[in-house]
Amino acid sequence: MQTNSVMLMRTLGLIGGTSWHSTIVYYRLINELAAKRIGTHSNPPLILYSLNVELMRSHDVEKIKTTYLHIARKLEIAGASAIVICANTPHLVFDHVQSKISIPILHIADAVGVNALSKGFTKLGLLGTRPTMQGDFLTKRLKEKFGIQTIVPELEFQDEIHQYIAKELTQGKFTESAKLFFLDHIQLLKEKGAQAVIMGCTELPLLISAEDSDLPLLQSTNLHAQMAVDFIFKKD
Repeated sequence: MQTNSVMLMRTLGLIGGTSWHSTIVYYRLINELAAKRIGTHSNPPLILYSLNVELMRSHDVEKIKTTYLHIARKLEIAGASAIVICANTPHLVFDHVQSKISIPILHIADAVGVNALSKGFTKLGLLGTRPTMQGDFLTKRLKEKFGIQTIVPELEFQDEIHQYIAKELTQGKFTESAKLFFLDHIQLLKEKGAQAVIMGCTELPLLISAEDSDLPLLQSTNLHAQMAVDFIFKKD
């Protein structure tokens, strides 16, 4: 443990609010993981911008990209050395925003990819919102950067998966019926050849723990938070 670590910590900018439940998880995890390095007497410098979740629910992609760019620039001006987007789905803005700011956005897919390869996983199931399952902002990056194939649930089930997340999980409602529903889909992904499943919605780990599944679960939130803490303490 370093007594002068506070002098070495980089400032992170966090973009949260989608939902605020997941933002709390990010904030807590980053501080807990940092405390393992510096002790509970100190904590890392963080700048949090919490936006209104209704932005994501509008499905107005251009407005979403514009808003995230505006926020990212504010965080950069405020002194952030890097940005963490505190959810999976908003990473759809990554290419648009990253090219227009001078500090890095720590991509959640990179955190998942590094961990998956360290465990020998090259074929992963993915559960998340409709945009996460149908978009390529996670799956394409995993394929091109890590050579990882991603399997998603059948199209006929994706709307129901999305509704559980949007109508229940992001509003802090975690029911036994939702848990059983997602465990069923983890099993279906296993039958399709998945070696592990990406819990690609920040609220999913609040519903299902590793002990609930006989298939390894890659908690993207936890892995992303660890990536953030590694950056905070990384030496130039």
